[in-house]
Amino acid sequence: MTAFIALLRAVNVGGTGKLPMATLKTFCETAGLTKVRTYIASGNIVFESRLSETKVKALLEARLFDYAGKKVDVLVRTAAEMAAVVAANPFADRPGNRTVAIFLDEAPPADAIEKAVGRSDERIALGRCEIYVAYSEGMADSKLRIPAAKAGTGRNMNTIAKLATMAAAL
Repeated sequence: MTAFIALLRAVNVGGTGKLPMATLKTFCETAGLTKVRTYIASGNIVFESRLSETKVKALLEARLFDYAGKKVDVLVRTAAEMAAVVAANPFADRPGNRTVAIFLDEAPPADAIEKAVGRSDERIALGRCEIYVAYSEGMADSKLRIPAAKAGTGRNMNTIAKLATMAAAL
């Protein structure tokens, strides 16, 4: 069995995409995923499965479409991949609640940083399949827009570290 983390995009954020975590947990269990745990109400799931990352993603997206009546994007990482995101954080000296990794399905384009707009003092770096952003004063007032991140989903480094720990414990 492989330990996975699934990150749902635009769930329970700003009043959109309401999905109770108990319902999400039940979806996962009835889909055959085991040791299912959710973490905070923003669409974070930790579980085990014999399926590949691709099949887990397709399974969860199909179930969520049936529930929501619209596509809900899911980004999936193994426990080892999530631990690598934590280890590769180029802004480890910055507060974890002000640094995010935006998860993507594939590697960000090489020009992702230069195409960012509305940038002030944010620091940006590219990862394997992530874009890291360090906000000096937090995200609330930032005007930063990264076109390459549009289809991704972000989590702060505190949440990422917790998910990596939860997955490692399975």
